[in-house]
Amino acid sequence: MKRIAIVEDEAAIRENYKEVLQQQGYTVQAYANRPSAMQAFTTRLPDLAIIDIGLEDEIDGGFALCQSLRAMSSNLPIIFLTARDSDFDTVCGLRLGADDYLSKDVSFPHLIARLAALFRRSELQGKSLEVENLLERGALTIDANRMQVYWNMIPIELTVTEFWMVHALAKHPGHVKNRQALMQEAKIYVDDSTITSHVKRIRKKFIAQDPEFDCIDTVYGMGYRWEPQAL
Repeated sequence: MKRIAIVEDEAAIRENYKEVLQQQGYTVQAYANRPSAMQAFTTRLPDLAIIDIGLEDEIDGGFALCQSLRAMSSNLPIIFLTARDSDFDTVCGLRLGADDYLSKDVSFPHLIARLAALFRRSELQGKSLEVENLLERGALTIDANRMQVYWNMIPIELTVTEFWMVHALAKHPGHVKNRQALMQEAKIYVDDSTITSHVKRIRKKFIAQDPEFDCIDTVYGMGYRWEPQAL
């Protein structure tokens, strides 16, 4: 049975999430602040962590906790679930190593689906590639089963949202995907500026691996497209 840790300082919200997740068959540990969570995590890590940003008197306690967790495990799925939905906070959370960033107005079915996707990705990490489930576009390889993207056969660490955005673009090279289409593919509902920020982060991750990467093209006023590599 999968173990989920919830770190949320508002008791009513914490218990509400705990009850819903237990109904889905998960074992849930709930913590009100960063120190109590860290004390438990040093003994045993959960299979997935859901973290709020503001934790009691620590305005950015969730960010510090995420950073500590990522140092303890490179593959522990971490989700921020918070009322702070600014692009600045989203960028900070993802840069600190979170796999996903959701606002508290997300529906429970949506949250459960994101948890399942992260668990599926975690379980399949380390397994060999299955050719029939690969999407290949030049140096790009997408393994939909493992939810993993490779560039020149080197893994690019993407969040779940980023993975589905890359998948949507690369599936039909040369075709423009508008922001609404990308939101539908990634199952997120955000404003245009947040989509733009996601695309910028995706580009940076590929460029960090290959400084000459330029396959994601901005089509101004329309959206984005995956440009095939020049031969």
